[in-house]
Amino acid sequence: MTRVLVVGNGPAAHRLTERLHHHGHRGRVTVLGAEPHPAYQRVLLPSVLAGGLPPEAVLLPPHPAGTRVLPGTTATGIDRRRRVVLASDGADHAYDTLVLATGAAPVIPAVPGLRAPGGQLARGVRTVRTLADTAALPSGRVVVLGGGVLGVETALALRAAGHAVALVHPHAHLAGHLLDPAAGRMLADRMTDLGVTLHLGVGAAEYVPGKLLLREGPPLPTDALLLCTGVAPVTGPARGCGLAVRTGVVVDDRLTTNDPRIHAIGDCAEHAGQVPGVLSAAWEQADVLARVLTGHDARHTPRGTAVRLRSADVDLLCVAPPPEAGGAADGGHTVTFSDPAGRRYARLHLREDRIASAVLLGLPRAIAAVGQLHDSGAPVPSDRLALLLGARPATRPAPAASADAVVCACNNVTGRTLLDAVAAGARDTAALARATRATTGCGTCLEPVRRLLAAATPAGAGGAG
Repeated sequence: MTRVLVVGNGPAAHRLTERLHHHGHRGRVTVLGAEPHPAYQRVLLPSVLAGGLPPEAVLLPPHPAGTRVLPGTTATGIDRRRRVVLASDGADHAYDTLVLATGAAPVIPAVPGLRAPGGQLARGVRTVRTLADTAALPSGRVVVLGGGVLGVETALALRAAGHAVALVHPHAHLAGHLLDPAAGRMLADRMTDLGVTLHLGVGAAEYVPGKLLLREGPPLPTDALLLCTGVAPVTGPARGCGLAVRTGVVVDDRLTTNDPRIHAIGDCAEHAGQVPGVLSAAWEQADVLARVLTGHDARHTPRGTAVRLRSADVDLLCVAPPPEAGGAADGGHTVTFSDPAGRRYARLHLREDRIASAVLLGLPRAIAAVGQLHDSGAPVPSDRLALLLGARPATRPAPAASADAVVCACNNVTGRTLLDAVAAGARDTAALARATRATTGCGTCLEPVRRLLAAATPAGAGGAG
């Protein structure tokens, strides 16, 4: 039987082993995980850090029966000729098929004082990338460095938990790789409303324990400095054995590297010149590779990447176009809605009446509707304003939404798992969340879960949750 060795034990690796089992693979599967913990849902770490979730709540279900998982085991090298991975446990792990799911590591900016003389992070400084990073923060003032999605989520979660929070971002508006300036300004206004102090367009000059010095303005006193300054694919093992690496490990449409026995998925993989770095892309790549490895003719064809802010206080959805998509001159047109006083904003770019890209802020019902349209590929209704004001699209759920389809991507919960929970007595969304953890992540799946519940119970009993 084929021996599959997976290097990495994050969400992409977990999804891969589950889908391999689903598609009938019964050969040996071994997973090397650098961290000492079981697989967990990384996107929920800000909620754990803020105390909104206990650490055990973000653990993913066990890998399928028969999967050999070696936590605390780091790959130190790959011998392609012998087809073995050298590891920190001193063993040589043989493979017939090797999958790199090594993820990404935090980028530490070159700010004096962030590192101690030994190279480790200085006292009071931490990243938000691993479960170990979520140890309880000291009470008092927190500074978040970085205004991308992770920085915004972390600042909002900590503020909601009662911390005094300042966010420092060197650019003029937040999440500039996803938001246009108007949306960025409105998001900043909403965060200010919620009590987060923003320092935009100013860089960090130096850190000394207890304060962060800025390039302009007075120093910021802080009891904890959180670095949310981006990540970079972990490519060391791939580069060391001669695999093609640019930003990430280069793969083709079958997620195969320049060595036909080695594949890469998730945050370490670069496909068509892109490293999406989002959970939905990792799920899709794992699904495709599982089919490839079980003899199916599958190809990875990226769609637009949807990113939803995980915050109870801010509703934000961004749909980025796929890599080959054009801009405003691609034959499409743009619909914009702006309500600065209400902190509501929407920009939809449509091509052939379908969503090519989108930014929606403060419009939760429209976010649910647009998300459904994007996932299904259905055309948008002719009344665009009604859509942005929350009218439900006049379409049925996509036929592909089978019982085995993932409904809650954050926790890898399928429709079948939800239906089993309903059969066991769950009658509202709260009960389903307790039984399956669906809806406890980014919240994007709340409406699909409610629809499934309404269809599976008499008269949708208790479906409001």
